[in-house]
Amino acid sequence: MLNLNDREWKAFKVKNIFAIEKCKCSSVSTLKQGTFPYVGATNRNNGIMSFVEKKDKWVTKGNCIVFICDGQGSVGYSIYKKEDFIGSTTLKVGRSEHLNRYTAHFLVSALDKNRQMYSYGYKRNENRLSNESIMLPTADDGQPDYAFMEQYIREREDKLKQKYIDFVNAELETPPIPLAEKTWGVFYLKDLFDIIQRGKRLVREHQQAGKMPYVSSTAMNNGIDGFISTERTTREFSNCLTIANSGSVGSSFYQPSKFIASDHITHLKNDSYTMYVYLFIATMTKRMSEKYNFNREINDYRISKEKILLPTTDEGSPDYEYMEQYIKAVMFGKYKKYLEYQKCPLL
Repeated sequence: MLNLNDREWKAFKVKNIFAIEKCKCSSVSTLKQGTFPYVGATNRNNGIMSFVEKKDKWVTKGNCIVFICDGQGSVGYSIYKKEDFIGSTTLKVGRSEHLNRYTAHFLVSALDKNRQMYSYGYKRNENRLSNESIMLPTADDGQPDYAFMEQYIREREDKLKQKYIDFVNAELETPPIPLAEKTWGVFYLKDLFDIIQRGKRLVREHQQAGKMPYVSSTAMNNGIDGFISTERTTREFSNCLTIANSGSVGSSFYQPSKFIASDHITHLKNDSYTMYVYLFIATMTKRMSEKYNFNREINDYRISKEKILLPTTDEGSPDYEYMEQYIKAVMFGKYKKYLEYQKCPLL
């Protein structure tokens, strides 16, 4: 497989890579509900915020990269839109003759490294966007190597498809009974996890760019807020659950790999849990977000008193086998649906 180190890299200005256009809809409230995608200032659901009636004067043609220029939490992100859409005026789009869904995903990954430049009070206006620099692999002529980008993404997509095919073809145990038919019990988090510990404060000014994921209070990207270098003073965890104490309070994620934890998250660990058990429990701890907000954060005392519902065995203890099989069944259904959509042979 291709490696990112297989090419020389160089910085390019956004304005030298894309022709930039503005999106056109300034009053989505005037549109009736419909079937045409409306894209706003969010990188969730690939930018889609609702479906509205189609108004030709506001339509933006697809096969473009959408630059999110405003909006708390999403400013600085970029997404690829294959299909036509109606876009908020808080967005701009970039076009290039080299753009397809493979090169676009590579470019979006490079562009998203710039998101730390922006905040709700520091918007991505046209001048700032045009002068953003992105690092890209280069061809022999010194221009962006789009062929390399496409092949790199194709290889990783094929590898992911094969992972899904192998999972779907594996012999699964009998699917579990529905959640509604299962007996449930209430459990304290402190009784479910051997270790419950906050991360350590690391102000942005002291962060150095690196390769280690930095998990903080964002509700996106599995809680990863950037990649920084490790220091003696940082706290590193892995194979655990994380819960945001502030910001996107209650956001919960399973973290399979080593990461640096900010003081805005608490990590919860039990070495006997599998990935599937962690994923099941994460769906339950996310419900804690309903109890908290910006003015009422999750401190150490409150988390020590927190309880969640879990399915139980006949003896009343957490039914970890059921949780594992339930998550596997969910993943089986999702992977199978994706492979069918991609028209991938399963055998």
